[in-house]
Amino acid sequence: MPATPPRIYLDNAATSWPKPESVYEAVDRYQRENGSPFGRGNHDSGDDVQRLVTGCRQRVAKLLGVGNPQRVIFTFNATDSLNMAIHGLLKPGDHVVTTVLEHNSVTRPLNHREQHCGLEVTRIEPDDNGIISVDAIKAACQKNTRLISVIHASNVTGTIQPIQSIGEFARERKIPLLVDAAQTAGAIPIDFDSLPIDMLACAGHKGLLGPLGTGVLCLSPEILDILQPVRQGGTGTQSEIASQPDSLPARFESGNHNVPGLVGLHAGVGYLLEHGVETVQRHEEEMTNQLVTGLNPVTGVQVRVPDTAHLGVVSVTSDLYDPQTLATLLSQEFGIETRAGLHCAPGVHEWLGTKSTGGTVRLSVGPFVTADQITETVNGFQAIHQL
Repeated sequence: MPATPPRIYLDNAATSWPKPESVYEAVDRYQRENGSPFGRGNHDSGDDVQRLVTGCRQRVAKLLGVGNPQRVIFTFNATDSLNMAIHGLLKPGDHVVTTVLEHNSVTRPLNHREQHCGLEVTRIEPDDNGIISVDAIKAACQKNTRLISVIHASNVTGTIQPIQSIGEFARERKIPLLVDAAQTAGAIPIDFDSLPIDMLACAGHKGLLGPLGTGVLCLSPEILDILQPVRQGGTGTQSEIASQPDSLPARFESGNHNVPGLVGLHAGVGYLLEHGVETVQRHEEEMTNQLVTGLNPVTGVQVRVPDTAHLGVVSVTSDLYDPQTLATLLSQEFGIETRAGLHCAPGVHEWLGTKSTGGTVRLSVGPFVTADQITETVNGFQAIHQL
């Protein structure tokens, strides 16, 4: 039988892999030696969990520039964070301005409220470079606009949006701004409190290098007065009252926490704080540039990377193969793991013109991708397109 090729993981936009060794060690240690829940035990093991989860919240706040760690809300993924923001803020008759570039984690909650709760939504197209114009957002706003929701960077093209200028306009109009930072948190520096953002949602398992089942919602002081919790239940505090506690973060964190995930997230964010997000950003830029430079000359391959600032996400199409076939060949023949299809972002593919042909093959780098792996990937593309 032919030897199995070494694994080359280029699907970091879905979830990062590998994780730092400290993440594996932390989760294993917790599972084997502790296993207690958060905030629900009067014993030494419970106290240790309290310190770990509190430490995780403090580390995330430091990494993302949130002055008060209590405004860092733990969720189960970026989708959970975005649903919490959308459903906790909007009411029947409200109007939302968003974009066609959004992930389904924004598109579907908004569509649900359009269909069932009398919400009105305006979706803005980007310019030819994939950038959302602040002027287009201004023109779309109405008297009843209660939210502007913009993805920080596309999970298909990697294009980074001008959040600063969008946020400045939103603050002028006193319209809350929700930013989907699923692809940017941990990949580029973010200083939440210095940005005109009211809610920033991200996954813990992507650029923050934690396990699956972890997410974060960062809240501004201004949004706390109007954002309502969308789930109620046990918090381990104020059990004598029938209503949800007003205190943070308990107001938004009902039920048992994913402690194994948060212990791992604590370690993953610790790695980023030690090594620096800027270091990760430089490395991923180098790997992306090497990948694009190598793929551009390959006959029959189209690289869908904009000229504007972008993350380590590269989408490609092929003249010879549909996306699913190409991804399968890359995996089976060369051990190159990618993702094919519409990437839960059909509006981006509509804009790119790739929706009707099955989308693209997405290659996404991470902090542990090597130059040799990029070289092997380019060689794999060349070999497939010479068959």
